[in-house]
Amino acid sequence: MASEILKEGLFSKKRLDHIRESFWEGNPISNQVLGICSALAVTVKVDTAIVMVLALTFVLCLSNVIISSLRKFIPGNIRIIVFLVVIASAVAIADEVLKAFMYDISKQLSVFVGLIITNCIVMGRAEAFAMGNGWWDSLLDAFGNAMGYGMFLIMVAVPRELFGSGSILGYQIVPQPLYDLGYVDSGFMLLAPAAFILLGLFIWAQKTMVLARAKGGR
Repeated sequence: MASEILKEGLFSKKRLDHIRESFWEGNPISNQVLGICSALAVTVKVDTAIVMVLALTFVLCLSNVIISSLRKFIPGNIRIIVFLVVIASAVAIADEVLKAFMYDISKQLSVFVGLIITNCIVMGRAEAFAMGNGWWDSLLDAFGNAMGYGMFLIMVAVPRELFGSGSILGYQIVPQPLYDLGYVDSGFMLLAPAAFILLGLFIWAQKTMVLARAKGGR
């Protein structure tokens, strides 16, 4: 297996194209509308969004590699149960690491790290890709999808924190003199409807760019 991977090239054009497609054209949020619950829930602040992306990336990559490595030994009729056991174990590791090294952010994320277990992106990639491909390709597939997910989370989190709290990553961006002149942070940006609106706008923009590129390539 290792020799086959090296023969084709760790980052061959085919594999790089697959990562790009997973990240852009086949983005799990814009193309399949998966994982949007966390995209709406943890994007009030950029730091929580980044940590959520890191947690999902770890879980998705680890679970894809394990499931791909065991795919020939997983009975088809209990594969979903096996997926859940593997994913839940990876989530437990991620949750314990966050509690040990980022306790405050772990508290802010609350139950949402645990809910990665039911994230459709993780389950979907295990079923659609890891069960039919080698561990290296499954790892690259997981990374591409996780980065596509993370792109939308951070794009939504930046304007929400900036206009809702006047800061980015806890650093004050809106100057105090502007507040003295009467500027007020937008409380609406901290509410779920703002996340829905921003996410919809970003999905529309991404879809428009994908279609424009597809038409231009004809």
